[in-house]
Amino acid sequence: MSFKSKGPALLPSRTHHFVRWSRWLLLIAGIFALTYVGLTLLDAKLFQVSAKHTLETQIKMVKSAKIGESRPIIQDGDILGRLDIPRLGVSVAVLQGTGPRVLRLGAGHIEGTPLPGDPGNSGIAGHRDTFFRELRDIRKDDEIQFQTPTALLRYLVDWVKVVEPNDTAVLEPSTTESTLTLVTCYPFQFLGSAPERFVVHARRR
Repeated sequence: MSFKSKGPALLPSRTHHFVRWSRWLLLIAGIFALTYVGLTLLDAKLFQVSAKHTLETQIKMVKSAKIGESRPIIQDGDILGRLDIPRLGVSVAVLQGTGPRVLRLGAGHIEGTPLPGDPGNSGIAGHRDTFFRELRDIRKDDEIQFQTPTALLRYLVDWVKVVEPNDTAVLEPSTTESTLTLVTCYPFQFLGSAPERFVVHARRR
């Protein structure tokens, strides 16, 4: 009789114990996730400050003729310049490549496309939830600036559209003049891997 009377009393106790520990585990996991996101954003912000300082130093060296005019060999992760969209308040250092680390720290120059300022269509990619979030408000005739160590390049937006992820035609040159194409994921508020791409095309002024 005593065994039967104790059995039902143990079940609620064990369930309560499990629920309590599950809540603690979820809380701890949430704290770790928020800490990771915070540290990642801080790392990116500190890198941006450092990268822009490096670019300013390069600009001063060019003006004082302390470095040659020949273009150095560019490797993944190298700082190419700074992209600014004054009306939107966007200002981000652009690095070579589009690997996970590059896009975590800044915007990335898409390999296989010309460098900004060169003839052809230069592709720049960025995350929609960090550096390229403000692109959602971009419009035709907005000015895009690209500061390199040797020049300030100015572009005007001529079109904006949403395409499929495998639509690489937007990166193909439509003219021999210098153009710039910004690419990010779409929709901007989508959670997870976004199904489309938001593309901004601009022509050199």
